[in-house]
Amino acid sequence: MLRAKRGGRHILSTSNLAVFGSPIEHSRSPILHAAAYQALGLDWSYSKRQVEAREFRGILDSLDTSWRGLSLTMPLKHEGFLSAGSVDSHGTYTQGVNTLSFSYLEGFRVVRGYNTDVYGITASFTAAGLTNCSRATILGGGATALSALVALDELGAENVSVVLRDVSKADLLKSLGREIGISVDVYSLADLDAVPAGDAVISSIPGTAAIDIEALDRTTGAIMLDVAYDVWPSPRADSWTRRGGVAISGLSMLAYQAIKQVRIFTAGVPDQELPRESEVAAAMFASVGLNERGL
Repeated sequence: MLRAKRGGRHILSTSNLAVFGSPIEHSRSPILHAAAYQALGLDWSYSKRQVEAREFRGILDSLDTSWRGLSLTMPLKHEGFLSAGSVDSHGTYTQGVNTLSFSYLEGFRVVRGYNTDVYGITASFTAAGLTNCSRATILGGGATALSALVALDELGAENVSVVLRDVSKADLLKSLGREIGISVDVYSLADLDAVPAGDAVISSIPGTAAIDIEALDRTTGAIMLDVAYDVWPSPRADSWTRRGGVAISGLSMLAYQAIKQVRIFTAGVPDQELPRESEVAAAMFASVGLNERGL
């Protein structure tokens, strides 16, 4: 594996980037990143590649110094976390990263990991007009649910209801809730009618899953973010909007988290805006059919 060591800095002659994961066919990340780099005047390559968890480390080790970084989707977020030499606070909380950036010292790779999913969630809700979030609900578990919990904490939620098919799998979410100081209550899908009404709902359930949420209560003006976008509107988003609610596609989350990835890949500073960031964001949103607010 390429490892960091003391010495002069290697300057990238070309810049390769990609999104790795499985499945990967549906990914819109190459479209978003291509739009960003075109808007920035950068002739960079961004592709997608089917990679299973068992293959990831070997493929990572095989990448040459033309590679600037990777986006990671399931099932590679924890693998990315384990492969990074340093990890940002969101990645540390969730034990998973969706972004790896590479720098080089005498050809030896330094790997930094970031979780930009949290920003993708908070920015999507902010764009949709969420101004108050004291109580919220997460449907489903897994890596995305962990990012959702951190995001809801940053949006001001004090109580979060987590709804799972198997409530015995809530340990990581409850542990994270204790760590960040947010109350987590766990419900089964069979008990949706007992879940307190929330100002925000985040569904991390696959888009094709036939799960009825008609019994789920909500406050007036509550907003749902369905992280799925391969099927849109998803059955849950359709149910939500038919009852007068506002539903955000996971494509919005994907676009906003990609903006932060572009910041990382171009300048290595996740919280510093890009040059002409509003223009770059507009190009990215348009490339996947989102409006000027990224919705």
